[in-house]
Amino acid sequence: MPHQVVFHEEWLKARLELLAAEKAFTRERDQLTRRRMAMPWERVAKPYRFEGPNGALSLADLFDGRSQLIVYHFMFGPDWEEGCKSCSFWADNFNGIPIHLNHRDVTLTAISRAPFAKIVAYKKRMGWRFPWVSSHGSDFNFDYHASFAPEQIAAGKAYYNYEVRPNTLSDEVGISVFCRNESGELFHTYSCYSRGVDMLNGAYHYLDLVPKGRDEDGFKFPMTWVRRHDQY
Repeated sequence: MPHQVVFHEEWLKARLELLAAEKAFTRERDQLTRRRMAMPWERVAKPYRFEGPNGALSLADLFDGRSQLIVYHFMFGPDWEEGCKSCSFWADNFNGIPIHLNHRDVTLTAISRAPFAKIVAYKKRMGWRFPWVSSHGSDFNFDYHASFAPEQIAAGKAYYNYEVRPNTLSDEVGISVFCRNESGELFHTYSCYSRGVDMLNGAYHYLDLVPKGRDEDGFKFPMTWVRRHDQY
């Protein structure tokens, strides 16, 4: 789309108008963050099991000694040969982040239903270092609405992003957050899906700064252009 070219004074006027809107958006986002922080909690009663580098793990183990846990539901089904390309785009933003989160009492981990051996191989291929465990054989991904049973896939619809909607995939993307109190009790505090996971993709936020933006309007599916970083 062609852009108007103006002198600095007119450009500055437009920039200051946009700045006012940006500041209003920032204040609104801060309010949403406070509402998110104040959400009620629900108790986690089911004893989920995972597999990591040292064998079997409980959900409590994934906290790694901290009181807050962020789970990225990485789309990688048991029968898939590689992880989802879009989730891989997101995961490219994760390296280097965990150490900073750890110093704010937060652990970040990805969780997929693929067997752990497949996760290890794909993680090595991608050059990632963030924690990533397998929930293969567990109800975890199903209970937190990031994976779907064969009968749901056959029906072509499933409960995802807090509504029943068309679906033919075995796995979808999401984020779930958990807390552990001083007594060791576990609680689910937050989950988001679909466009809600945008907050974890720094690359998209960079694209939002440039004139062409994400430049996805001409695609049937917005992320059609995305490739795994070793496939461009």
